[in-house]
Amino acid sequence: MSVAHRGPCEEGQVRAAAAPDQPLSASRKRWILVATVLGSSLTFIDGSALGVALPAIQNDLGAGPAAAQWVSNAYLLTLGALVLIGGAAGDRFGRRKVFLIGVALFALASIACGLAPTVELLIAGRAVQGIGAALLTPGALAVIGSAFPPDERGKAFGTWAGAGALFGMAGPLVGGWLADAADWRFIFWINVPLAALTAVITLRAVPESRDPDARGLDWVGALLAVTGLAALTWALTAAPDLGWADPLIVTGLIGGAVLLAAFLWAEARERHPMMPLGLFRSPVFSGVNLLTLLLYFALGGAMFFLPFDLIRVHGWSATLAGAAMLPFAVIMGLFSGAAGRLADRFGARLSLSVGPILAGVGLALLALPAPGAGYVDGPLAGMTVLAIGMTLAVGPLTAAVMGAVPQGHTGVASGINNAVARVAALLAIALLGVILSAVFVAGVDAPGARALLGEVMGGADLEPAARDAFHAAFRAVILTCAGLAVLSGIIGGLTAPGRHKAE
Repeated sequence: MSVAHRGPCEEGQVRAAAAPDQPLSASRKRWILVATVLGSSLTFIDGSALGVALPAIQNDLGAGPAAAQWVSNAYLLTLGALVLIGGAAGDRFGRRKVFLIGVALFALASIACGLAPTVELLIAGRAVQGIGAALLTPGALAVIGSAFPPDERGKAFGTWAGAGALFGMAGPLVGGWLADAADWRFIFWINVPLAALTAVITLRAVPESRDPDARGLDWVGALLAVTGLAALTWALTAAPDLGWADPLIVTGLIGGAVLLAAFLWAEARERHPMMPLGLFRSPVFSGVNLLTLLLYFALGGAMFFLPFDLIRVHGWSATLAGAAMLPFAVIMGLFSGAAGRLADRFGARLSLSVGPILAGVGLALLALPAPGAGYVDGPLAGMTVLAIGMTLAVGPLTAAVMGAVPQGHTGVASGINNAVARVAALLAIALLGVILSAVFVAGVDAPGARALLGEVMGGADLEPAARDAFHAAFRAVILTCAGLAVLSGIIGGLTAPGRHKAE
């Protein structure tokens, strides 16, 4: 995603862990926090910086629209499908060990991305980055949960989340500046010293911990989830180029659906499933996860395509496009705590209905500026309203998910919700890419229109007709996102817990 944000429930994505046998000193706990913040910063910076640099990457590597989508999709695919098994692996094999493996894998994949001579190798590196993130993200939270006693965990998680907001704030500016003034490859090179420092501090300060009750890992479920999502996403992304009737596209769509159905079948029979289906018997849990799917679909898709519109249609630099994301990070960083207190007072239902609807209004406002608009008459109002809506929704969403299941299942419930958010962004980029292509091709109405779309997104000089067609296509995408965000707010109003309601 272009804007860095954690999944809606990452702060809760850790099983309850007993405090260490010997209490850790305050100094050592501070170093543990430093290690987890630095490790998590790898994903925070990469996720936010890469979005505004994608147009430069596409231009430099000569990538078409589908390949540009896969630079993001490859990462989201492996992260979304494997984040649950990554957390379970830490519980079983050692949280510090799995966290370090994730950091090392992310660093090695970053080196591969930084050296990638072709977009295909960059996509492969991004997929491996997603595997590393699926290990280190839940690993960081599990390390904090095992190192801090229960009465200190809230403050520790808050510190971790606040640091993530700061990195998310800096990411778009750093990515935009590197794309303009230096080389987008430095976005990946930054990860190498950060990973090395994280590993040194982790080895010196973080004690090993594991869950003695942890059992087998759901490898069958993980394999079915990855292959099913990959087949479906590939087919949706390639369809505008190959055509919907192409045998490969038909095979991909049917095969992806069959594999995902097999995933659900396997989860219903697995002794230790990565996604226990019984949790969905709760109407609150099911409703809030549907809300998450729609809301993060809208957010992920909009933030992927927005930098292309700002840079290609409005003529902004990548640095300015990154600055356009600042209201989102600033408002969420400053007011998330107040939004949580508001939900505590008035109930999650109000926040989970008003917040997503406001986010939808903000997204709709992003469709209004005409080509060539500046910052104030351009994205400022939309980004501000979007940020207010998301700030109202994210904290109560976490609380609603964790409150909808028995106490012993809060960790896996929050992990499922986080995975849903990642998969939503993955599907958004693929499906909204279909809409973008269809509207652009219809607007140009000339042979080679799909190839022209690639040239437009890759930085070719724009003829007025091509610019207007791309802006119309972007508007169709962003208004689709706005409608889905509003729909998620309606679902929140119908299913989220009200004030004083115990689920």
